[in-house]
Amino acid sequence: MRAAVLNAGRIAVRDDVADPRPGPGQVLARVRACGICGSDLHFARHGERMLALGREMDGTGGSADLVELDRDVYMGHEFSAEVLEFGPDTEESAPVGAHVTAMPLLAGPDGIQPIVYSNSVKGGYGEQLLLSAQLLLEVPNGLPAHHAALTEPMAVGLHAVNKSGIQQGEDALVLGCGPVGLAVIAALRVRGIEPIAAADFSPARRNLAATMGAHRTVDPGEETPWGTGDGHRPLVVFEAVGVPGMINDVLRSAPRGTRVLVVGVCMEDDTISPFFGISKEINVQFALGYDPAEFARSLRSIAEGEIDVASLITARIPLDDIGWAFEALDRPEEHCKIIVEP
Repeated sequence: MRAAVLNAGRIAVRDDVADPRPGPGQVLARVRACGICGSDLHFARHGERMLALGREMDGTGGSADLVELDRDVYMGHEFSAEVLEFGPDTEESAPVGAHVTAMPLLAGPDGIQPIVYSNSVKGGYGEQLLLSAQLLLEVPNGLPAHHAALTEPMAVGLHAVNKSGIQQGEDALVLGCGPVGLAVIAALRVRGIEPIAAADFSPARRNLAATMGAHRTVDPGEETPWGTGDGHRPLVVFEAVGVPGMINDVLRSAPRGTRVLVVGVCMEDDTISPFFGISKEINVQFALGYDPAEFARSLRSIAEGEIDVASLITARIPLDDIGWAFEALDRPEEHCKIIVEP
């Protein structure tokens, strides 16, 4: 089959990748659409750094040592697909031909492996991939494949909102309106939070923030995003920028008692002044990923029209254009979410 791979920091399309074969508990699926995630861009540029940090980190049971960057690395975890075949001794959890999506985890004889970055587990940037039969979710309501593929990033936003514990009667401020920040805004709107303020330097992304549910958007180059609420209600800040200095700026600027949810992935060492947080008793929480219930809820929200993802998709491309797409996503005025259709 054909698949795009990352090798030594460069994206290439291979025409001779071995077709995956499903084992027990697995299903073979044809990829219909796969979104390009910001974490894939991070890995293409900072893969060695990410793997080194993974090796340094305790308590995660990660597999950073198993990825070799000088070999082909398969990626693509925001996908929807068509069921082709079930593995032996596997209960058919969806009919052959069904349009499905699934959490990007593959159960096999060696345990559970993420469908994220791997030298062996195929991802969504290819014609076929293996999925865990027990994790399949049929896509309802005739939802288009390129919309269903955004279930995964919308689940990231929902998880961040759930982690924050935000309730109606509290103000929300989202810093950074890339795909993750926009997913947070969408989840806040579904929860009925208002007002939602959003800050980004990009006019295009501020427009998308308003489309997804922000009540007010701010250009931080022109005005401060602080003081966007009424000043009397609790404030929850979602940091979705992921560059050095952002967390400390939030600690310095946020009102007393603010809760901060960090969902932006900063790939460099950062420095904070604890004095700011201590003086104002600020609570900082980090969030990553989602759970099965959040993934399923996000699919329902898209399929039932609670979240309209159409405006986020700025290009749909064939597999051969994926190298161009990785470069194009550096231009926030032009692109937000690019969908690969192998």
